[in-house]
Amino acid sequence: MASEMIEALTQLCQEKHIDELVLLDRLEQSLAKSYEDVLHINTKAGEKARVTISRETGKIYVYKLVPQEDSYDEELDAYTAYDEFDVTPSDTSRIAAQHAKAEINNLVRNAARTQIYKEFSDRLGDMITGTVLQVTNEFTILKIREGVEAELPYFDQRRNENERNERPAGERYAHNQRIKAIIIDVRDPNGNSAPVRGDRSRPSIVVSRTSPELLARLFEQEVPEIYEGSVEIHSIARDPGVRSKVAVSSFDDRLDPVGACVGPKGSRVRAVVTELRGERVDVILWDEDPRKFVANALSPAKVSRVVVDPETGYATSSFPTTSSRSPSARRVRTPASPPASPASTSTSRTRPSPQTSYASFPSSTFPRRKRAAIAASTWARTACSAATWHAPDPATAASTRPWPATPTCPCPTTPIP
Repeated sequence: MASEMIEALTQLCQEKHIDELVLLDRLEQSLAKSYEDVLHINTKAGEKARVTISRETGKIYVYKLVPQEDSYDEELDAYTAYDEFDVTPSDTSRIAAQHAKAEINNLVRNAARTQIYKEFSDRLGDMITGTVLQVTNEFTILKIREGVEAELPYFDQRRNENERNERPAGERYAHNQRIKAIIIDVRDPNGNSAPVRGDRSRPSIVVSRTSPELLARLFEQEVPEIYEGSVEIHSIARDPGVRSKVAVSSFDDRLDPVGACVGPKGSRVRAVVTELRGERVDVILWDEDPRKFVANALSPAKVSRVVVDPETGYATSSFPTTSSRSPSARRVRTPASPPASPASTSTSRTRPSPQTSYASFPSSTFPRRKRAAIAASTWARTACSAATWHAPDPATAASTRPWPATPTCPCPTTPIP
């Protein structure tokens, strides 16, 4: 019976890639602690139990270690010599089988986690494709391949400050669904880091779908020019689940980097948007000049001027306020206008100032469509100027402008990415 146990342990160690000597040593330590309780060994008096397993026959021997009184070392606070007594019980096989099962499971789990750590610790930032195995309220378990699983956490960080939330808002996953994610962490089973909650039941690989690296890997997969190195991704700004902007440039002057990323009829960028569940993706042209780069980043808005502060690294952008071709002219309402000055009642066909609402002009001066366009184009300037406008004194109304000469615009500045 004992020899059969050794043969079974040897075969199991070969299949699971476990060191047989390590397994037997762990099994001896576990059995020694168990027999201290079974044989009622007085550990407070310094007594111990020692278990040895024969490597040839597999027979188990249990010894009681009684300390010698004259061998106590005060510096070490322990006994250095013991007397051994053979106290091997008759039913050692039953207890040994129970402990062997537990130790084998622990060793197999630790060995598998160690092997996974060695394989995936150098793959941080790589994209993987997994199948959804289990969905909980706090994380989703993905199957990468047989025996290898990953965790996609989405904990409530208000309640769990030490946990992650790597799922974009609004995403839900179904069983057996295939999704792509980025490896962001691999837990070391032999490390000194603090264990996470439920560490034994959670996979050691942590993946994310909110990382900007996922967007870069998706473009690298869909755009051959990026994979070959002809087009380079300089920076990515992402609001997961809502919108992203990707700045690209080309090493070949004859190659349009934005057109290469968009693809024929938008096929390439559409594949990326589909994988991100409808997240809007804008591809912009990167430029070494910060002013041009900021103007490209603010597209499709038309920027008239960009002023960069080299000390703080911030840029102030200005936008045109009058445009007769505004696409939103018909659905933008004009804010309340201040009292019109006498000069604004003139019927001359002069172009109105950007600070003046079209409502102060007679309806016969401009057609209906152009008046609506002027209203839409002056919406931002009128709204900003209204914050600093004050009603003039009635006594000086004829000589005072209804709007300040230099209205103060409270629009925030735009940082350079």
